[in-house]
Amino acid sequence: MTGISKLYCGSVEASDPLRYGRDPKKLPSHLLQFAENKKPVIVWNTGQRCNLRCVHCYSHSRNKTYTGELTTEEGKNFIKDIAEFGCPVILFSGGEPLMRHDIFELIGHAKGLGMRAVLSTNGTLITEESAKRLKELGLSYVGISLDGLKETHDRFRGVKDSFDMAMAGLRNCRKANIKVGLRFTINKRNVMDIPGIFKLVEEEDIPRICFYHLVYSGRGSKLVDEDLSKEMKRKTIDLIIDLTKDLFDRGLEKEVLTVDNHADGVYLYLRMLKEDPDRAEDIYTLLKMNGGNSSGDGIGCVSWDGSVHADQFWRHHIFGNVRERAFSEIWTDLSNPLMKKLKNKKLYVKGRCSRCKYLDICGGNFRARAEAVTGDIWAEEPACYITDEEIGIN
Repeated sequence: MTGISKLYCGSVEASDPLRYGRDPKKLPSHLLQFAENKKPVIVWNTGQRCNLRCVHCYSHSRNKTYTGELTTEEGKNFIKDIAEFGCPVILFSGGEPLMRHDIFELIGHAKGLGMRAVLSTNGTLITEESAKRLKELGLSYVGISLDGLKETHDRFRGVKDSFDMAMAGLRNCRKANIKVGLRFTINKRNVMDIPGIFKLVEEEDIPRICFYHLVYSGRGSKLVDEDLSKEMKRKTIDLIIDLTKDLFDRGLEKEVLTVDNHADGVYLYLRMLKEDPDRAEDIYTLLKMNGGNSSGDGIGCVSWDGSVHADQFWRHHIFGNVRERAFSEIWTDLSNPLMKKLKNKKLYVKGRCSRCKYLDICGGNFRARAEAVTGDIWAEEPACYITDEEIGIN
């Protein structure tokens, strides 16, 4: 996760997390990514069912009844364990999490145990009533997927008027005074809508937007050719930086992030080196604190059936099941060779990644993408767009 607004526009300085000793228990949510010795943020795919048919869905979700999902009691036991383990955040995802009958009860349980609870949703099922309930439960944030303007989004999501339904859900969250933001997965089909999305953020007074890079997983595994070229990635990140700066210059300080390609942090740093070397060093310090990709260490995923994964995209690697063993035990059991290596993946990456002088701030990027393209978990990251010269390889 690369905070464009935090780093480039200076809404966070390197001294900010240091004031709290980088203690994850003391840091406010917007600084949590800079914590030291943090326990993993947990993505829980609470169910596989979804009312949309997104072309890039990593969970192959459909609008049908699935079996084998964790029961309410099993879910509560799992949440209790990760709360006691010290996990700071649980992200309720799906499928579409609002299609689960006990979702409000589970969110309330997490909040009651002192966790920060976040909802990742397509937004179409957020009524005024459900938004009020989420507010009453103390939900920290709602992320609504919006992959383009109306025509693009509806085509991408596979359901007519899904854009209008998502926007209605977003407005209901705003009305209930819940922090809400957009989640946009960048690809060839929607990259042209990015300026329009920034305009939408301004017009609707949306406080946050995350731009996700495509990860080749689930139905998205068929979309490798839909990913941007390396040159186009550079132009797109420049565009996002420029549009973010324009908002800040006009006094509209929105939170803008890019996610799932840690080359973005390196690229932003290299750009700032040319524009403001002093500020660039502050950015470098923050990027080192963040540490780049943390799949299998700073982030973990639990599937609808209780399976534990390194992240939500990497489902064919299973480390255990919370029905059989506590998540905290599975996560700290280094007898699994892959789990052990993921705790310090920088030692095992190959090719360009192993020789990159920015490995400390990238963390080896997405191993799931490397495996999807090459069959080798430790191969160089195929979606890295930083040149050999820029990373110090002659």
